[in-house]
Amino acid sequence: MKREVPLLITAVIGLFMILSFFVPHQVVSVPADFLQQCAIVVVAFGYVLGGANVLRVNFDGIARRQEHWPYKVVLVVSLLGTVVIGAVEGEGFLDPGTRSRWIYDHLYSPMSATMFALLAFFIASAAFRAFRIRTVEAAVLAAAALIVMLGRVPIGNALTAALPDAIGLPAVQEWIMDVPQNAAKRAILMGAALGVMATGLRVILGIERSYLSGED
Repeated sequence: MKREVPLLITAVIGLFMILSFFVPHQVVSVPADFLQQCAIVVVAFGYVLGGANVLRVNFDGIARRQEHWPYKVVLVVSLLGTVVIGAVEGEGFLDPGTRSRWIYDHLYSPMSATMFALLAFFIASAAFRAFRIRTVEAAVLAAAALIVMLGRVPIGNALTAALPDAIGLPAVQEWIMDVPQNAAKRAILMGAALGVMATGLRVILGIERSYLSGED
C-alpha cells in the first residue's frame, strides 16, 4: 500500500488535470483551480523548508568552525535580517523608501550584477573552447556567432557601411536570428515539450517511480 496509494493519487490527479484542459465545464475547472492553488501552497512550504535547511546547515558549519565559516555567518545574518525586515514592513515591503527596497536596490542588485559580470569571463572561455574549428559544423557555428556579435555592435555597422543595407552585418545578423536561430529554437522547444509529455505520462502510468523513495 505504501507504493500503490501514492501511484493511484498521482495517476488520478494527473489525468484530472489533463482533462481540465479539454473540458471547460465548471465541474472540472473548479476542482482543477483548487488543486493548482494547493500546489502553490505546497511550493510555499517548500521555500520555508528550504530556508530552514539552509539555516540548519550553516549553523552547524558555524558551530564546527568549518572552512570559510565567517561567510556562513554573513549568509545567516543577511537571511534572517532580510526576512525580519520584510515581515515587519508588511505587504508594502518593496515600496519606494522602505528598508527592504533599499536592501534590494543597494545590496542585492549590485551583487547580482557583479555575479553576471563575472559569468561573462566564463562564457568567453567556454565559447573559445566550443568554437575551435575542427569540423564543418563548428566552422558554421563560429561564423554565425561572429556575424551576430559584430552585427549587434557599432563596429559591425561601420565595417559594412559601404555595402547595401540588405547585405550589411546588421541585416545579416537579424536574418540569422529570425530564420535559422528561430527554427532551431522551436525545434528544441518542441523536443523538450515532447520529453516533458513523455515523462508526465510515465509518472501518471506508474512507470516512472523515482519520486517514491528513489525507486526506479
